[in-house]
Amino acid sequence: MKKRSIGPRTLLYPHPILIIGTYGSDGRPNAMVVAWGGICSSRPPAVAVSIQKSRQTYENLIEQREFTVSIPSVDYIKEADYFGIVSGRDTDKFAATGLTPVKGDQVNAPYVGEFPIVLECRLLQTVEIGMHTQFIGEILDVKVDESVLGQDGKPDIRKIRPFAYDSMRREYYGFSGVIAKAFTAGRKITG
Repeated sequence: MKKRSIGPRTLLYPHPILIIGTYGSDGRPNAMVVAWGGICSSRPPAVAVSIQKSRQTYENLIEQREFTVSIPSVDYIKEADYFGIVSGRDTDKFAATGLTPVKGDQVNAPYVGEFPIVLECRLLQTVEIGMHTQFIGEILDVKVDESVLGQDGKPDIRKIRPFAYDSMRREYYGFSGVIAKAFTAGRKITG
């Protein structure tokens, strides 16, 4: 039995740190940090991110219907955090951080050139949920920096070095390493 109720909260561990890239109607690249997001479908491969209507990225997504999701490494905590502090309405976030906006190959949206993983997405659907709109995007391509590939040719989380957000404490956390093999650890119960 749980000891204490803390009421309804935006509590889920971990919240991924995702940088959403869009172009504005003037063609200017914009990026914002999102912690309300994740994979939502295997077939077609899709990702969902929830964004408030007051955000510049919301307007860009409604107009452009394409976006990128860049996954930063811990080397870019300061820049990723900055993307969530200032508005793209009055700030060129790429110029301020010194990061490079790169136009996607599959979509008309920028990604962060320095970040090791990028998903290029086309908007499939929107869902209104309270003060947020959930944008569901079909993943058309995933780009991976060669430096984060393991010997097996797959992305290696130890080389990517992503980080997560704790919404209760408003802190970022890294990952400590492998603790078990998925779809294997539970077999000890089944015999």
